Amino acid sequence: MSMLSQPVGKLARELPGATQIFHLHGIDFCCGGKRNLEEAIDRAGVSTSAVLEALHALSERQQSEPCRWEEQPDAELIEHILRRYHQVHREQLIELIRMAERVEQVHADHPECPRGLGKYLRGLKAELELHMQKEENVLFPLILKSQTTMARGPIAVMQKEHDEHALAISGLLHLSHDTQPPKGACNTWRALYTGIASFISDLKQHIHLENNVLFERQQASPKKEDCCGHCC
Repeated sequence: MSMLSQPVGKLARELPGATQIFHLHGIDFCCGGKRNLEEAIDRAGVSTSAVLEALHALSERQQSEPCRWEEQPDAELIEHILRRYHQVHREQLIELIRMAERVEQVHADHPECPRGLGKYLRGLKAELELHMQKEENVLFPLILKSQTTMARGPIAVMQKEHDEHALAISGLLHLSHDTQPPKGACNTWRALYTGIASFISDLKQHIHLENNVLFERQQASPKKEDCCGHCC
């Protein structure tokens, strides 16, 4: 199978480092993970040859990774998600809100002031917090108990909310002028946009690990509770 015909989510899962290439080229590998690479490139409006060249070079120099998440058990992957993304998002958003409100207050008269950014981030924080609590209190415990059938409903809800998070990212980029501070911007303004870019990158990787690895595994690999009993 050619690389162009493979799903983006599959490439992101199986080729370590591919997610960075997709992020740099604006290719949706989280919510759009089921699209093949050719369609994803076309939607992003980027050079096919540039993306393929980067992916092939990455594939050629690929070495064994100390941790390939698609090869790790559910418990380790969930622990990684909780520590690396849930905890980090909470810390990121508190500081981003503080800086956004400061920039809006100090630079209210500037034509490129990100008006409404602080309020938008507060709304995003509330939505993401509720989403993460659902995972922590309902979905992840079901997965860890191998309750695959019961987990499928919550998984569908989480995937829908991931689509909403992707739309929220678009709004965040719009309000922050694609995270490009104006000439002469103060350190807080620059740090705010750098922090937003980092948050967006982390959120995309977070969604990818859930949609294309953890959730895909639950949907594709029935466990004993789903088995007829004749195949065991």
